[in-house]
Amino acid sequence: MGKVVLRFLETPGHTPESICILVFDREESEDPRAVLTGDTLFIGDVGRPDLLGSRMSPDVLAGMLHDSLHQKLLTLPDHVKVYPAHGAGSMCGRNISSERSSTIGQERRHNYALGEMSREDFISMMTVDLPEAPSYFSRDAEINRDGPPLLAQLPVPALPAEEVRQRARQGHIVLDTRPAAQYGTGHVPGALNIALGGQFASWAGTMIPPDAPIILVAEEEERVREATTRLARVGVENVAGYLAGGVLAWNSAGLPLATVEQISVEELAARIKEDRTLQVLDVRRPPEWNGGHIREAIHIPLNRLSQNLDRLERQRPVAVICAGGYRSSIATSILERQTFTRITNVVGGMTAWLNARLEVVV
Repeated sequence: MGKVVLRFLETPGHTPESICILVFDREESEDPRAVLTGDTLFIGDVGRPDLLGSRMSPDVLAGMLHDSLHQKLLTLPDHVKVYPAHGAGSMCGRNISSERSSTIGQERRHNYALGEMSREDFISMMTVDLPEAPSYFSRDAEINRDGPPLLAQLPVPALPAEEVRQRARQGHIVLDTRPAAQYGTGHVPGALNIALGGQFASWAGTMIPPDAPIILVAEEEERVREATTRLARVGVENVAGYLAGGVLAWNSAGLPLATVEQISVEELAARIKEDRTLQVLDVRRPPEWNGGHIREAIHIPLNRLSQNLDRLERQRPVAVICAGGYRSSIATSILERQTFTRITNVVGGMTAWLNARLEVVV
């Protein structure tokens, strides 16, 4: 590579095999210019040490991660550019920034995991209150070992509305990638709503069975390509096609549209007082729930909703809430697929509820 030199560093922690790559440009300096940090160091975060399951203890991996960070990466000069493997939305960290790059100096100053603390405190911090590891992680490891197909080998044909309806009846999952508001206004009946704007790939990999054929719904072909690419990154490669012309074409074909009511937190508070039959479903993670929730709410984390539907009564109305409205919209689509009919999504979620200074219990 001419005067560009790569030096590989062993940086175990996220996994025992994790590496980082130092990039030198000898024409400019003998110091490294950048470091490709993989899943060891993210922008504003570090790699999770708990994704190997029973293969290795999270405590052991967290200790390795601490040493890799402090004995290797943090010994680099502050000006060294940092380029991680993942950004916002990845489940490989807790709360990864949407920024694409940083520097060692910026991370030293602003990354919560690099603050002054003992090795023991770091291990404790890195092994508590973690999101549950996505079910697709082990499957993806096998795909990575065997080698995934090229994206060019995953054609996604446009399908007319009538064919989409027939395939949905045959068991294809219609995946609506539009925002919650658009989905709520009108969608293919029985469609699963996971919007591209959030942790799309992670939730799709969690909620969709690995072998289920998928038909995408999006407003533009560019969004179809984006969805296909992001699904492939988590090993979901069974995209059978997309609805040609989107929901507008479905409606123009005279096919029925389903809707999901969208309400404000103020309206939810009023309904809780007025309607004793209302079920309020909170689909946030346990740490979020423990930090404060609506007194009348039933707690079922989104990733466990399908296995716990017996805790809800189908004949009663259900208002679904999460932190901001993204996960709750996914949940409303799951409920619709399971024959619940009186479903409402709470816009703005618990963030809006707190901003409105409505009652919260812990």
